[in-house]
Order: sequence, then structure tokens, then C-alpha cells
Amino acid sequence: MAVSLDLTDPQQRDVLTSRLPTDKPSIIGMSRDELASALEALDIPSRQIRMRVSQIWHWLYVRGVSDYAAMANISRELRAKLSDSLALTRPEIVEEQVSEDGTRKWLFRFPSRGAGRPVEVETVYIPEDGRGTLCISSQVGCTLTCTFCHTGTQKLVRNLTSEEILLQLIVARERLGDFPDQDTPHGTVVPAEGRKVSNIVMMGMGEPLYNFDNVKQALLIASDGDGLSLSKRRITLSTSGVVPMISRTGDEIGVMLAISLHAVRDDLRDELVPINKKHPIRELLAACRAYPGLSNARRITFEYVMLKGVNDSLEDAQKLVGLLKGIPAKINLIPFNPWPGSPYQCSDWEQIEKFSDAVNQAGYASPIRTPRGRDILAACGQLKSDSERMRKTDRLALEAMMIGGHGAA
Repeated sequence: MAVSLDLTDPQQRDVLTSRLPTDKPSIIGMSRDELASALEALDIPSRQIRMRVSQIWHWLYVRGVSDYAAMANISRELRAKLSDSLALTRPEIVEEQVSEDGTRKWLFRFPSRGAGRPVEVETVYIPEDGRGTLCISSQVGCTLTCTFCHTGTQKLVRNLTSEEILLQLIVARERLGDFPDQDTPHGTVVPAEGRKVSNIVMMGMGEPLYNFDNVKQALLIASDGDGLSLSKRRITLSTSGVVPMISRTGDEIGVMLAISLHAVRDDLRDELVPINKKHPIRELLAACRAYPGLSNARRITFEYVMLKGVNDSLEDAQKLVGLLKGIPAKINLIPFNPWPGSPYQCSDWEQIEKFSDAVNQAGYASPIRTPRGRDILAACGQLKSDSERMRKTDRLALEAMMIGGHGAA
């Protein structure tokens, strides 16, 4: 049975305190160079800046602290300057749901930006054999209107910042106990093999390559060896086919690539994944063949949602194999996950297995993705936040809190 945690209960809130808007820039999501510049602006002696950057980076991304006061090897004076100048905050966790299969879904509320209002995004953790994958969102809503995807029914509200992308990973690690306890020795870290969050995928809400700069900065920080330290081979970025940005993804970020394909004919893909009208299949696959670092050890994953009577025939399977000829690839077959009002049905399991067998016989791995978190609408294609339709009473209450000055340091 799925469980929803009551986050109004003080005993369950721990790091869940609402963080309301602040005029301070966030220290989370800054590059090392940006952090160095911020310290220089605080009149930190130039000879100390490199050391201070390293210390702060360790506290933020190895220890996972959420309060400057916990940075024990930094002077009280510098901690005060940091607190006065740079925000170190967490989003509000509006809801945390736990599926009967162990999948967790969080609804995060981030503060307003400028004249905007708070926004919400969903993030999902999928556990497997003592480790797991975190599915991270890059935008609030989406512009792509893919007809099989629940997020596609929500209009784009805005891009997430590098801070907001990283905070999904950081808060998930906090909730799962992936950071060292604050009373353990300063040098103690959680070993890579012992992490619950062992992989991340940019497959949540939004199109990552329409938010390239923020996604790039967040993923470079996530893969920094002296911080969160996730291998780039354990980070996968999924795109619906923003062809001009694919090469830059390989050159500048260097993570694994996944393509949200779902059809083998342009007329059908135009319907399922409308960006295909701008970048058709031939152009998309040419960009894949040229992806920097592509090899049998760094294959591209092609995602293919199985829609009954739409794209699941054996003829489609044969056409798929022909299209991908010469590309080191694997093909993830995704049983369609229904959502309220969806116009499609999932292919029959027997048909999915026949499709998989046809692809396997042609030499391509074609695992069938096990549906996870369906009971909490956390499965692939089901994510959607309430940012567009936040209730008027909620907005008025939030505005009243802001006027009352109940913000975070």
C-alpha cells in the first residue's frame, strides 16, 4: 500500500522547513570560480580563497550541511559573512509518497524568483538491490506536449536553476541517509559503493536541453570528484531530440545520453513527440552517430514507450533495428504508464515480449522496464506538479507568511 507522509507533523519535518524567498544569491549551485569570486567580494584574503573554497565545497557536497554554523573548521567571522551574503536553504517538501514497491516521490516547492511565485516539481527515487536511481526534473512544466506524457499536459512555468536541480539530489540524499551524520569525524564520507543514490537520470519534468546552462552546471557539480562525486557514467541525460544541443552535451558535460524516441516513422513521431516536426528522425539519429565519446562502453539508450496498436507491431521492431544500425545502443522498452485522461493503452505484455525478442535477435539489448511507483503516479511519464493550479487559499496563506517576514537565513 502506498504511504503519504504528513509533513505538517513536526516530528516528520526535520529538513522540511519551508524556505521563503530571499534576495541573497544561493551558495548551492555556484561553480568553484563563482564561489571564489563571492569570497573575494567578502574581502577574504586572496591567499586564503582557494583553501576556503575547498573547505566550503566539502561541507556543502560531501557533508551535506544546511547551516553555516555546522562548518566547524571555518572561523565564526567568515561563517557570519557567508550567512549574511549567501543563502544556504532547502526547498519545502510539500509531500513525500512511498509506493508499495519502495519507490519514493517528493513534491518540492521552490521559492519565487523575481516577480514570480513559488513553483513545484516532482522528483522520484527508485531503489534496487541496496542502491537506486534518482529521477530529477529540469523545468517546471514542459513545452514539448508529448501526447503520452502527463508532464506534457502542464504548460512550461520556468526553467529550474542549477541550485534547484542540485537541491533535488541533495534533499533526496538527506532523506535517504546518504550524507554522514553531523557528529561523525570530518573526514568520514559515505563510500560510493554504499550510496542509496548511485545513479541520477535527467528524465523528470521538462526538457533538459532547453535549460542547458543550468543543467550543465548542476551536473558538473554533481560529478565533481571532491563533492557529490557521481561518476559521469552513472548520470544519464534524456532528451526528446533537441538536435543542436546534443553534441554540446557530449563535449561540455560528458554524461550518458538517452533519446526519447517512441516511434520509427516521422508521421507518428510528429504526433507522439512534436519536436520531431522541427528535428525529424534522420537528423536526430545523425546527431546520435556523432555523439562525442560514443562507443560500445558508452552506448546511447533509446527509450521506446509501448502503446497498444500504435507503435508496437513486429514491423515497428524491425524498422527500429534498421534505423539504429551502426549506433552502439540499447533500447529500453517502457510499458505505458496510464495517467488520468491519457488517450493511450499499454501494449499487451505478450506483444511487448515479442517486440523485445525481435530487437534482441537483431543484436540489441532491449530490456523491458519494470513499472515502478504506479500507485503514487511516480512511473515514467506520470510526473506533474501543481504549480499551475495552486489553490487560491494556498497562495494567500503563502503571501501572508511572506508579508509577515517568516523567511529563512
